[in-house]
Amino acid sequence: MSHTHEHTSNLGRIWTVFGILSAITIVEVILGIAKPDVLFLHELFRLSILNWIFIILTVVKAYYIMWAFMHLEGEKGSLRWSIVSPLVFLIIYLVFILLIEGNYIFDVFHQSQYKWIF
Repeated sequence: MSHTHEHTSNLGRIWTVFGILSAITIVEVILGIAKPDVLFLHELFRLSILNWIFIILTVVKAYYIMWAFMHLEGEKGSLRWSIVSPLVFLIIYLVFILLIEGNYIFDVFHQSQYKWIF
């Protein structure tokens, strides 16, 4: 009894992942170099819209990396969410803490007489 196993090429999938991650990275680099005034000078929750775009694109890229390289697309939804939801929560929490602390230190440097502490 002979078993034949056909090898299927993942070349198309590899190029698709490469293209999507490259496109997101190219958009990030172009926005970082150009810094359009309409995005850079306007704020949303005390942070420029450009920074929000960078945060969102980074989270999307991280999710897609997990989706493609951890092979989550073939798993059940409950397993996917058990892996992705804590990471998304922790990323949002980290961004929140960094923004709060960053705004505090910014205010200390620009408005306080205790600049020497930092």
